[in-house]
Amino acid sequence: MSLYQAVIDALNAGGVIAYPTEAVYGLGCDPDNEAAVLALLAIKQRPVEKGLILVAANYSQLLPYVDDNAIPLEKRYQIFSSWPGHVSWVLPASQAAPKWITGQFDSIAVRVSAHPVVQQLCLTYGKPLVSTSANLSGQPAITDKDELEHSLGAMLAAIVPGALGGATQPSQIRHALTGDIVRS
Repeated sequence: MSLYQAVIDALNAGGVIAYPTEAVYGLGCDPDNEAAVLALLAIKQRPVEKGLILVAANYSQLLPYVDDNAIPLEKRYQIFSSWPGHVSWVLPASQAAPKWITGQFDSIAVRVSAHPVVQQLCLTYGKPLVSTSANLSGQPAITDKDELEHSLGAMLAAIVPGALGGATQPSQIRHALTGDIVRS
């Protein structure tokens, strides 16, 4: 069995995984599995109302969660030219987007990653993953694999091997309709 198959099996079983991203280790799970998302939020000690980011290999993977028709034509170039990359965009959520992902919002934060491990995970899984930094809410994001294993390893179904990308900060989050920077 390939390494990715074991991770896919863990995701299908509702497990929470950790994986390298551009800047930090991320925690992820199946965005459509409410129990898995609630388990991830419990690990992070983060309230569901805050919402979560979805990360994908390409925009088409995000279409079930995004109200594509509500994105103005004049905003599309800026969004799509930043992907794949290190920018998350807050877009209008589709009616099908789960409330355990959108939280208290009618929007959803999404990004198309350029990180090869994230790309391969999402392509192999066939859909986006929840993507949030691997840390307790309010604590610094984890950038060291040993620290990840020591602090969160026992709560995770799998830790995907791979190096972090070269970025020094988690992804910037921008609001697509206003252009405002939500997180720099």
